[in-house]
Amino acid sequence: MEVSELKVLIKETMREVLQEERLRLCQILIPYIGDDEQRELEVEFGVPADSDDEEVVDLTDWVKNGNQISQKSD
Repeated sequence: MEVSELKVLIKETMREVLQEERLRLCQILIPYIGDDEQRELEVEFGVPADSDDEEVVDLTDWVKNGNQISQKSD
């Protein structure tokens, strides 16, 4: 295996590891919410699906794909 191929392999492996760890960190930092508390929040603020806000950006892809947001068009 050439040195350049090894470097590419190491970089890709490190990206994957960092992405997994970032996702784990996000999951750790998101507080747990119980069913009762969730219902209270939905009553007070509504359900996101009820919102007509077209400015909403789903950040799931941002977390999973290394800070690159892809906006879906309808």
